Amino acid sequence: MARNATKQDEQISDKTKRETLLRLFRYLLQYKKTIVLVLVLMAFTTAVALINPLLIERAIDVHIGNRDKEGLIRLGIVGIVLNIFMILLIKWRMYLMAKVSNDVLVKIRQELYEHIQTLGFAFFDSRPTGKILARLMGDVNSLKDVLANSVTTFIPDAVTILAVVVIMIAKNVKLGLASMSAIPLMAVGVWYVQNKSHKRWQIFRKKTSNMNAFLHEDVSGMRIIQSFHAEDETGATFDDLLKQHYDSFDDAVRYADAFGPVIDICWGLAAMMMYWVGVVLIGKGEVQVGALIAFGSYIAMFWQPLMNLSNFYNQLVTNITGAERIFEILDTPAEITDAEGAKELPKIKGRVTFEHVSFHYDEDPDVLSDVSFEVEPGETIALVGPTGAGKSTIVNLLSRFYDVQSGEICIDGHPIHEVTIESLRSQMGIMTQENFLFSGTVKENIRYGRLDATDEEIVEAAKAVNAHEFIMSLEKGYDTEIKERGAGLSIGQRQLLAFARTMVSQPRILILDEATSSIDTHTELLVQKGIETMLRGRTAFVIAHRLSTIQNADRIFVIDKGGILEQGSARELLALKGEYYKLYMAQFEE
Repeated sequence: MARNATKQDEQISDKTKRETLLRLFRYLLQYKKTIVLVLVLMAFTTAVALINPLLIERAIDVHIGNRDKEGLIRLGIVGIVLNIFMILLIKWRMYLMAKVSNDVLVKIRQELYEHIQTLGFAFFDSRPTGKILARLMGDVNSLKDVLANSVTTFIPDAVTILAVVVIMIAKNVKLGLASMSAIPLMAVGVWYVQNKSHKRWQIFRKKTSNMNAFLHEDVSGMRIIQSFHAEDETGATFDDLLKQHYDSFDDAVRYADAFGPVIDICWGLAAMMMYWVGVVLIGKGEVQVGALIAFGSYIAMFWQPLMNLSNFYNQLVTNITGAERIFEILDTPAEITDAEGAKELPKIKGRVTFEHVSFHYDEDPDVLSDVSFEVEPGETIALVGPTGAGKSTIVNLLSRFYDVQSGEICIDGHPIHEVTIESLRSQMGIMTQENFLFSGTVKENIRYGRLDATDEEIVEAAKAVNAHEFIMSLEKGYDTEIKERGAGLSIGQRQLLAFARTMVSQPRILILDEATSSIDTHTELLVQKGIETMLRGRTAFVIAHRLSTIQNADRIFVIDKGGILEQGSARELLALKGEYYKLYMAQFEE
């Protein structure tokens, strides 16, 4: 998967607007009953709107012309009652469609979020977090008006236009044709504007995504920026992104705003033509004044819906790019999925086998090439080697965060690609370098390791890794609220909580990926006994740069150059005086 930097425009799959719109409007089909009710309400309100000019025509040509005061009053009362009902039904219709559109947005956002959770690490490695958030929030929100107006604007206005055309042609063909004389000019103008506008709104969405990604990265790294006094440099970068965002919006709006003038000009030309023809026909006695006034109302009822439809079309052109970006992620296949017919992994003992495993990232050379080894249940394996040698890759493959390109990984003889991901990972405890803590209480963060863990099990897990003492020293103990990413806690305290979270899951296979890399010596002494408790009776893979922390491992694998260069106990490898000996002596000298 191609990588995408913060300031690099995203590449979106090329789909036609028709495909995207049809897919978007399918969500509305889940609310058929409500949509039908809205359509019934719109039928009544549209009918009243169409009748109003006829009431005016009758009032002028019949009742006023014949000085029928009582008939005029009766006609006025009928008109008032009908229009009051119309206003109330319009309000009800707007409420129903607002509720439907909000429900659809919730479904789309939930579907998008759930799909993102199924995507593998490769997806997140390939793009900044801010760009994912931009699609999940901004792009979804941009669809609200499109969904609501697709029913409340498009359908009634389209019906109104059709009905007005029929009425005008039925009443007087010449006036009807004159009222619609500017349609060809309008069609050419709208077609030209929308072609230019859509491309520019795509660019605007990309620039918005770039800016969101930069802001997310910038805020997350604010301590580093301030530490290196880099505010001016990041400020200049933000100004550049902001200018690109502003320019792209200005360019897009310039074309989008042309929709209205195109309709206005055509509307004015058609009205001039209608009144010019109408005056001629009145002079010939072919139409009456009331009929011409009614046509004045109908020409407004013909062109105003066209204006509404052009605005709706403008919304489509503006926001369809948001739908394109949403569906682009929804169409991204999850690389790591359960195989067809995948079975539940039974309770395991912890025997791990790598058979001729090879793996690489993107176009990089093989990180692992034809790697084979077997680990017995309860055995502790330490992985050492230079940065980028493939230590973390081994445990990521074992956890199925990535799939091997060739070879096979088995646990207790079960190929891991033939069992469900949930049953695999539920029996593994993973402790990484990045000990991410969520906003919430201490108790909730520890329980994240196993959601059905009792309070007693949480306390027991914390005690096992020597986290209980510092937790009880907090203001509210286990009920103390933790800020985002554990702000306010020391690095060592965060890692102790992460150890407790892993411990409460009671894993059969334990993975410690540089788990003590940021712990000070005093804290490391506290947690070392907890680690020994965690390792007891479990198969474990421990990645560590500090070789002093893995001297008691059953075996040490020295990883480099795509494979295992050496393996054995610490004593055996030191006696061998090979690569491990060099690493050990280098650290000893330091």
